[in-house]
Amino acid sequence: MKPAQFSFVAPESLDAVVRALAEYGDDARILAGGQSLVPLMNLRLARPEVLVSINHCQELDYIALSNDRLVVGALVRQIDAETDSLVEAECPLLAKALPHVGLPATRNRGTVCGSLAHCDPLAELPAVALALEAELVLTSAAGERRVPAQDFFVAEMTTSIETGEVISAVTFRRQDPSERSALAEVSNGGHVFPVGGVALRWASVDGVCTMARIAAFGVGSAAQRLIDAEGALVGSDLGPGAIAAAVAAARGAVNPTGDIHADAEYRRHLVGVLVERGLLEGEGP
Repeated sequence: MKPAQFSFVAPESLDAVVRALAEYGDDARILAGGQSLVPLMNLRLARPEVLVSINHCQELDYIALSNDRLVVGALVRQIDAETDSLVEAECPLLAKALPHVGLPATRNRGTVCGSLAHCDPLAELPAVALALEAELVLTSAAGERRVPAQDFFVAEMTTSIETGEVISAVTFRRQDPSERSALAEVSNGGHVFPVGGVALRWASVDGVCTMARIAAFGVGSAAQRLIDAEGALVGSDLGPGAIAAAVAAARGAVNPTGDIHADAEYRRHLVGVLVERGLLEGEGP
């Protein structure tokens, strides 16, 4: 199919982008990689009247450090973040997750921020953003606001972005060198969306867990933090009893639905399996 008729603008600065969004309001959609938006338009499931391309806004194509945060601009392609030495050194969980995102061909065009904005419940990056305590930088004609990932992902393909706003960057918490992390998922084979998965990071001192962040995807309407599972680990020795408690808490926290790939009970069981697998197989940075 072909998309419905639309207009196209390609500003060359962030200021011009937000002016265009202010002008067109709800009729506008941002175009970066287009790996999710264009197929929806071709199926006429999305019918924006105006596409505002950010592909000429070179000021948004950067990866940098800012205090305890790794900052990824809105135009950074997934493949570039995947191969960036700064990402690998400062946010190894993000580096581990990116090769799981689609195919190299789609990662060549898809952006890190675009995946977060799309908010597909089966996507890896929203869960990684939760585990890395990310903040989304939202820019509009009124200025800039920062939204924690915990408050950003609302439901399937629904976020807290308001009319006139664009994600100009995402900032991830830099991981301490002593941390361990893992991305564990199960798919039906090939390069398709996973059935479900988890992103984990944790730290311990003298054999006692001092920090844990666990987020799941594919087991609800959006990626979610598994806070009770984290609590079962913190203060523990990360032994079999603590892991079993975290597994039980993870399964109790999710409310999955079934589809042609897996039923709800399978997904609930799966999230526990993957939490255990991640904790046992997770590597240091």
